[in-house]
Amino acid sequence: EGHLRRLPRLRRVYFGREVERHSLDEGLHRLQRKAERVTDTLPLLEEFYREKIALLLAHQAAAKLVVQYDANNTYQYIINRDDVQLSWVGKAIELLGGTLPEGSEPTRGAKGKAGAAASRVIAEDGHAAQAFVDRWRPRVEAMTHARHRTMLRVILGETLEQKRFFEQALAGRTDLLGRRGEVL
Repeated sequence: EGHLRRLPRLRRVYFGREVERHSLDEGLHRLQRKAERVTDTLPLLEEFYREKIALLLAHQAAAKLVVQYDANNTYQYIINRDDVQLSWVGKAIELLGGTLPEGSEPTRGAKGKAGAAASRVIAEDGHAAQAFVDRWRPRVEAMTHARHRTMLRVILGETLEQKRFFEQALAGRTDLLGRRGEVL
């Protein structure tokens, strides 16, 4: 007998007749093969990706206009984080069988003096970050797919962190990414 337990009630020999059909109807198997998965997750992720790549491209264009060292380093950090976040969303889109949307680089002109133009661009990016979060938070919270919802929540949280960086840069702070160590 080996390590098997004896469960006499579960054996076919104790039933009085043969099985008439498989426990799952053949029509159900045919229907399941033809059925497509109905979900709104893929279009939502594609739209999120399109909007996030537009923010990334706007940040890249702004980084060319912001010449102050600490603010430009902050833009480089933000661009790097945007790139990582887009890779997460892109991977999720690919796993769901979608294709990655393309983005087009915005034109951001430097009108006025360099400092005033940089302040205007930083303020625009701060407002754009808040608008992005305001637009997407209710939609993300309504998602049923827990892993994708959590991923988008993390991205929205990091977007709010970017908004905080922009506000600090506008206030003239130079320690946006941390304080420098003491020089000996």
